[in-house]
Amino acid sequence: MMRAERLAPAGAELGEGPVWRRESAEVVWVDILRGEIRATDLAGESRLVRRHAMPVGAVVLAEDGSIIASTPIGLIDSGGRVCSVLQQTATDVRANDGKADPAGRFVGGTMTIAEPRPGAGALWSMAGDRAKQLVSGATIANGLAWSADGSTLFWIDTPTGQIDAFDYDLDSGTVAERRTHVTSDLSWGSPDGMCIDADDRLWVAFWGGSAVRCFEEGKCVAVVDLPTPLVTCPTFAGPDLDCLVITTASLDLEPGSPGAGDLYVVDAQCRGREPERLGEWAT
Repeated sequence: MMRAERLAPAGAELGEGPVWRRESAEVVWVDILRGEIRATDLAGESRLVRRHAMPVGAVVLAEDGSIIASTPIGLIDSGGRVCSVLQQTATDVRANDGKADPAGRFVGGTMTIAEPRPGAGALWSMAGDRAKQLVSGATIANGLAWSADGSTLFWIDTPTGQIDAFDYDLDSGTVAERRTHVTSDLSWGSPDGMCIDADDRLWVAFWGGSAVRCFEEGKCVAVVDLPTPLVTCPTFAGPDLDCLVITTASLDLEPGSPGAGDLYVVDAQCRGREPERLGEWAT
């Protein structure tokens, strides 16, 4: 058992999607429903990067370190240009968790803006003007990570209580052979965002569970305890990628709930991997 300490009093409504940005030595993250992109360094200093007039589900980095936002209409670059269009017709769906894959594509999920509607979400792949649906019929398309060799995609549709694995074709960006990798215990809460370390162990945030849990070959081998229940997503950060920075939410909690929506940090006692970046052709 490890205990995370507060890194910054962020006060996020729905903090999510942290990613280490080496150029500025900051963790860039989103407050989804407020449409805010924020950055926090490891000394706990935070700043507003920019604000969008729509929910921002996640952020990814381009090859030059610029910050790309995942929104209901697609990917938006730092200059406000829609650089990749999400081709969907539903008007009540927003972007949720997303990352760059090892080949430089964007892969991310969707869900309904208000109460999650079963089957209304999906997992998408986007590169330039090409968008394709990888998985349909999701409810809350959430955390994702790739194995070190890129051949396996791990993914969470939160209400299933599972982490699924797919065979992943890096050349085509397609998935196959969906299977259950982890079935979580109901007492842990609901699996949300996740990241992966250098040894292919998954670190998974549990909404309602006040914890991040580490899984090796499908078994829970470590727990990071947090003082607030709505834990949303971890990421490896720092010059050696050995700090685990964790976002949380205050959504639906009593006003003034201690620590809710703040950022937390813990010595992970292992190392992560540098986050993948979008290739030039991907935007």
